[in-house]
Amino acid sequence: MSNQKNIAETVAAMLLEVEAVQVRPDQPFRWSSGWYSPIYCDGRLTLSFPKVRKFIKSEFIQLIKKEYPTVEAIAGVATAGIPQGAMIADELELPFLYVRSKAKGHGKENLVEGKLTKGQKVVVIEDVLSTGGSSIKAVEALREAGVEVLGIVAMFTYGFDVMEQNMMDADLKFNTLSNYTTLVVEFSHRHDLSEKIMASLHEWRRDPAKWQPREIDA
Repeated sequence: MSNQKNIAETVAAMLLEVEAVQVRPDQPFRWSSGWYSPIYCDGRLTLSFPKVRKFIKSEFIQLIKKEYPTVEAIAGVATAGIPQGAMIADELELPFLYVRSKAKGHGKENLVEGKLTKGQKVVVIEDVLSTGGSSIKAVEALREAGVEVLGIVAMFTYGFDVMEQNMMDADLKFNTLSNYTTLVVEFSHRHDLSEKIMASLHEWRRDPAKWQPREIDA
């Protein structure tokens, strides 16, 4: 078993242990995009658990050192990427920036907060990647500010084809600690899921935009 697979399984297990993941195929969540989802991962909950928080921070740092050794600053995506990003920047003794979802309506009306240096090599921190839209928007803001974005590092990805295409279109590299497939396997180890529920989770993953809730017997 590769170290990467070990890490993915450990992070997935930790997300489940702190109840950051909910599965509700019969009462799905609705995303801002309008998509319905039978599963929801809230990575922000990991921040409330010191052991989990420390492990994820450590793995983020190891991943950044391996994949982006020339990094000169860390940027967090508001809001979930800010606390983890700040901890990572502190550990690496690097400058920290963060990107708002929209510019402030007062003061300097900044979209990017922190000291920017033209040409600075930045790694962006996100908690969960779904379509990648908010992350790419943050990257575009950083690029417009004159910094070089090396890539995005996230805790978890749903692994949608549309996200991977969006990243490719944006010429953006990304890495994650864990993923949807690993999470579903870990979840099934802890819960006696019916074939209908498992089928629903896989159907949603294949085509989330068209997936619709339906009555499912547990």
